[in-house]
Amino acid sequence: MTEEHHSHEHNHNHNVCIEQALETAETVCAEQGQRLTKVRRRALELIWQSHRPLGAYQLLAKLAEEGFNSAPPTVYRALDFLLSAGLIHKVESMNAYLGCAHADKPHKGYFLICDECQNVAEFDYQDIHRSLIDKAAEQGFQLRAETIELTGLCANCKEDAE
Repeated sequence: MTEEHHSHEHNHNHNVCIEQALETAETVCAEQGQRLTKVRRRALELIWQSHRPLGAYQLLAKLAEEGFNSAPPTVYRALDFLLSAGLIHKVESMNAYLGCAHADKPHKGYFLICDECQNVAEFDYQDIHRSLIDKAAEQGFQLRAETIELTGLCANCKEDAE
């Protein structure tokens, strides 16, 4: 992992992550001429509360507890907006959402998923992405979408296991 994609301690304080994510979201939304509405903002905060992906129904429940309009279409629209703005990623294998650490630049999400603690870390992919495009092109195949999710043990859980 690069220094940008450092691993997080189990008891990591996410306030700094959340503040940075919200600042980036405000900037990205302003650049795109979009609004970070209250429900979008709160959904992003909830997703960023840990480095474990949050499922749509978990998000629905949390928003309902806080008195937001938690009708599924409202929450799915907020998630769709956050995804299209590049502020979150969908971790397909978990059918859940994760805050994007690099929302200020468009990119694909490549993830390291810990089997033990369920933490997910995004990792740098530029060299892998180029290689995939080249390999696909050798077969006459044009890549439309890709999902790279690697599972195993994070450094903390590996250390605990040893």
